[in-house]
Amino acid sequence: MRDLKIPAQRHPEKAHRPDNAQPKKPDWIRVKAPGGEGYNETRRIMREHKLVTVCEEAGCPNVGECWSQGHATMMIMGDICTRGCTFCNIATGRPETLDVFEPGRVGDSVAKLGLNHVVITSVDRDDLDDGGAEHFAQTIRAVRHRSPGTTIEILTPDFLKCAPSVLETVVAARPDVFNHNLETVPGLYPEVRPGARYFHSLRLLQRVKELDPRIFTKSGIMVGLGEDRKQVGQVMDDMRAADVDFLTIGQYLQPTPKHHRVDRFVTPDEFASYEKTAYGKGFLMVSATPLTRSSYHAGDDFARLRAAREARLAKA
Repeated sequence: MRDLKIPAQRHPEKAHRPDNAQPKKPDWIRVKAPGGEGYNETRRIMREHKLVTVCEEAGCPNVGECWSQGHATMMIMGDICTRGCTFCNIATGRPETLDVFEPGRVGDSVAKLGLNHVVITSVDRDDLDDGGAEHFAQTIRAVRHRSPGTTIEILTPDFLKCAPSVLETVVAARPDVFNHNLETVPGLYPEVRPGARYFHSLRLLQRVKELDPRIFTKSGIMVGLGEDRKQVGQVMDDMRAADVDFLTIGQYLQPTPKHHRVDRFVTPDEFASYEKTAYGKGFLMVSATPLTRSSYHAGDDFARLRAAREARLAKA
């Protein structure tokens, strides 16, 4: 049995990569250690329902803040991914079979936590014919059944090796927000996201809008991987051409010496500049800070996103 707490077993595909130095984090990137009553209660509910969270698996720096407020991003379809992206801390390998009871457990957990907004993500499942699309749909329906007032945001894989029709299965379940991250600029894909294709991911987001224009679309990138400002601006333009509503930009943090190196720490002022530029390009919502992650403050951001759409429609 693999012990996923041991880096060499968690990331066998990275075991023979040379070490990359991990630079000291600047003051603006530091966070408090997780703890407290709210954090412990959220953790208890996750353990009771045997659920995996991307907060833990990906080593999110915001886990203490979010869990203390009862917010956790649930990761369905197991904790082992079929991809080996060089930035990611989620374990790589051959996943186990799908748990048919998992959608119901997610629905129960959302109800117990009393969430107004929930984010559901997953590992990549290239071993499944539909990439897990039906499992996503079942999970959305389970949450709707137990918590009809909860808005649902999904963060999906790219379904690269599946028939195009599988996306229709997910969209038909009517999530409120469909998020799929581009992660980085296209020139860095061979190194950072070797199992994915930039323009396939972009087209996936565009197709969601074509299938159901009522669904908000969202995507994010990390900076500090080796990109430059011009390349980030081009990604913004590509997203807007695909009618993406919501853009997130956050600082890449290197999980271990075997992962992709941190090229630099982007300053808060530069993040503020990215935010201003993105709003100027027409995004309804932008979150660009060093600690921004896909689901960080997702509930509050969804309320602002919906208000921004209503305001734009009122002007039309």
